[in-house]
Amino acid sequence: MNLVDRVKGILVSPKTEWPKIAAEPMTAQQIYTGYVMILGAIGPLAMIIGWSNLGLGSSVRFALAHYVILLVVTAILAFIIDAVAPKFGGTKDFVESLKLASFSYTAAYVAGILHLLGHFGGPLVLIAMVYAWYTFYLGAPVLRKCSPDKAVAFTAVIVISGFLLGIVFGGFASSGGFAPRGF
Repeated sequence: MNLVDRVKGILVSPKTEWPKIAAEPMTAQQIYTGYVMILGAIGPLAMIIGWSNLGLGSSVRFALAHYVILLVVTAILAFIIDAVAPKFGGTKDFVESLKLASFSYTAAYVAGILHLLGHFGGPLVLIAMVYAWYTFYLGAPVLRKCSPDKAVAFTAVIVISGFLLGIVFGGFASSGGFAPRGF
């Protein structure tokens, strides 16, 4: 897997990229170290710079918390995808579920660079999330063998799960003093 080609493929032509992803044998470790940990670092690194006016220590703590949460939530979301896929006509396979969770999030990973704009980048990252949901919708029938007529409902369940995980872990990070002052 060439990282640049994969990012370009999933962003520009996700319909043709999903079958390629499905055909590639991968391990959870390869997905994390070769994709999630690399692309997932874009946003936190941009936060350190974009939010440095809040104090370097605060922006570093928040960025680090954001990165750890991203890594944990990706795994939890993969477990949820794997657990609910059969309810939507799909099959169970954790690595394929992790592929779907990880690669569908590409647009949001790349849009993390917009955190260079400080708090103004956040709404733009949310727009990228909408595209990430769309790529998930396209990938669900390919990777999870979810029946196409149930892909919208499957996507909605996973999006809601992601929101709930974000609220839980975002609240945890804020209550633990990870949020920058003034956030």
